[in-house]
Amino acid sequence: MTAAGRPQNHGLSIGAVLAQLRGDFPDVTISKIRFLEAEGLVQPGRTASGYRQFAAADVERLRFVLAAQRDHYLPLKVIKEQLDAADSGAEPAVALPRPPRRLVPIDAPAENVGLPVADDFVAGKELRLTREELLAQAGIDEPALAELQQYGLVRPGTAGFFDPDAVLVARTVKAMTEFGIEPRHLRAFRAAADREVGLLEQIVTPVYRHRDPEAKSRADEVVRELAALSVTLHTLLVKAGIRGVAGC
Repeated sequence: MTAAGRPQNHGLSIGAVLAQLRGDFPDVTISKIRFLEAEGLVQPGRTASGYRQFAAADVERLRFVLAAQRDHYLPLKVIKEQLDAADSGAEPAVALPRPPRRLVPIDAPAENVGLPVADDFVAGKELRLTREELLAQAGIDEPALAELQQYGLVRPGTAGFFDPDAVLVARTVKAMTEFGIEPRHLRAFRAAADREVGLLEQIVTPVYRHRDPEAKSRADEVVRELAALSVTLHTLLVKAGIRGVAGC
């Protein structure tokens, strides 16, 4: 029996697990699965010769981890705490939030256009929007977009197209203007984000330069994890500051 109480020589190989997961998670790789194992989020059994043997429960555990990363912006540390709590029968310290809404199609009814959250730092999912598509999906006009670009809050790519995050930024700023906050007031957010990006670049650039073929996968994972932690930290600091202003 393995440490998890499963008989050896029964289960799925890592390649078979990858094939099962790729339908829902196209970006998952064998390196990613190995990384999650190294971080203690999944513990497959082993054959006598050392080959991994994944049970159905292991596959579901991986699905949970990948979905929590992609859909809920949770860092691995928090996901592991959730899994550990579930394993021990305790109530998780942090409840999973509701799944975020996706970007709506360009021709969707206006009442369905809210403030969705884009996929979490996922590479390889390129979606290019024209200026007209951005205006339509964000619900703003040309002068508003010009102001967003003036203060660096929205930036087109080199070919002049925008990514889905530009829609989210525009919608968020539009919502903030209803409270009297103007784009010019948000330049500090842009500057702070650029400083955070610079810090993350210093950390991951040396990893990307390694000749190890798995180095890029590891660097991508580090970027995703640090970005999620950065978002979490920023949110917590703002909440703490607001509580201080409110005298709570």
